Amino acid sequence: MAVRRQWAIRLLHGVGVRATVEGIPPDFPCIFMANHRSYLDPILLLRDVFAYPVAKAELADWPLIGKGARWAGILYVRREHGNSRVSILKAMADVLLLDRFSIILFPEGTTSGLPGMLLFKKGGFKAAAKWDLPVVPVAICFEDERDFWIGDTTFSRHAWQRFQEPEIRVRICYGPVLQHDDSEALEQEVRQWIEAKLEEAPASKARFEQKFVL
Repeated sequence: MAVRRQWAIRLLHGVGVRATVEGIPPDFPCIFMANHRSYLDPILLLRDVFAYPVAKAELADWPLIGKGARWAGILYVRREHGNSRVSILKAMADVLLLDRFSIILFPEGTTSGLPGMLLFKKGGFKAAAKWDLPVVPVAICFEDERDFWIGDTTFSRHAWQRFQEPEIRVRICYGPVLQHDDSEALEQEVRQWIEAKLEEAPASKARFEQKFVL
């Protein structure tokens, strides 16, 4: 885990990412629930915490990031396959309860540039409520909306465009530890906390104002 953290730090520094952190992530096993803006999101959190991210299976084939991700122990899910989702939930339980490491989950399931967040996938919240697992909301706030990976742009093209910039600025906000036996209440608290932080981000403000004017 320590070696992997150094890999994440060096990779982010090498592509010009300058991150600031708000809050302190807990040092005990939990599920970090974060909004999803960019392919850099899992690596941003791996810089701070010892955890296993859950990501879509296509990530394994991406240049630069894919090779490191496979080595880092990312849990891959094929969302179109029901059996894959069930297997991931079991793997998450094993990591948290047996291996005693945390999980990084992006409940939106895909990247978004909306002022708020997409509808959440329910599985992670149901698992947390069922097994009484602590959940920590995380807001990933990029300063420039061009860093959002949305639309039809390929990974390679978007990475090439953004990594030409001298700096990519992002703020990572770790929230309070939440626990509920009600998955709906847990989901609502996570959403409210993250969206409140996103409203403070310059990129989110710009998109909200543009939407309001239109």
